[in-house]
Amino acid sequence: MKVYLNSIDGIADAITTMYMSKRSWTREKEEHIREVVEKCTKRNGFIYDEQDKETYEEFTDMLNKLFKWGKIHNTMLRFIDLSVTVEGLHRGATDDFDSHAKRLENRIIRSSTRLATYETEEISEWYQNKIVPTNVMLAYLGIETPDEINYGGNTYVKGTNGYIKKGFENNNDVKRGLYMLSLPMNFIFKVNLIEFAHIMKERDKNSHANPELQMMIESLYEQINKQYKWITREFLYDIKN
Repeated sequence: MKVYLNSIDGIADAITTMYMSKRSWTREKEEHIREVVEKCTKRNGFIYDEQDKETYEEFTDMLNKLFKWGKIHNTMLRFIDLSVTVEGLHRGATDDFDSHAKRLENRIIRSSTRLATYETEEISEWYQNKIVPTNVMLAYLGIETPDEINYGGNTYVKGTNGYIKKGFENNNDVKRGLYMLSLPMNFIFKVNLIEFAHIMKERDKNSHANPELQMMIESLYEQINKQYKWITREFLYDIKN
């Protein structure tokens, strides 16, 4: 399984929110904020390794204030969006993560068992060497199973992980009934920082979540923290949402 943090968006917007409530905002101030953020971050929102010291110090001061107050006033940090692509998380854990779709504002698209075809040998990395599908084990033992078989007065055709009634062997709605929860899935999603804080608490290494889902969340958290040191586990845990 691989987890890719594609971008961290909305930093300039989030910083700008600090100046709205007390009417200290000016268009000039906002343009300056955007100029500083642009100088200190790449197009994907990641912070440059090397940059002008004075500008970076100003940027750091902005972030110190943002994350101090944003933890209390959650709406400020809702302006920060994380774009993430996941490759190879097993179907069961993907379903668990998809239960947070509302917190993602339904911004998740994953590989479909209806529109795509999967093979018996496809299992996620976490399940490898832990389980062996029946078809794989039969082949290993040299046991050949028929391509067609009569069962209950009907003819069934060999498919992935079992047999399908003849005439339905190319029907994806029927085929996916034999797919296992261990098959690897790919998906892309977006989530704002406040909602990610909730998901983190529910699914990280300190939770009771599926082990591979824990690994996914931990990988994502480490990548976020690498880019923005302010976003620590303790910081996310302290957010009340």
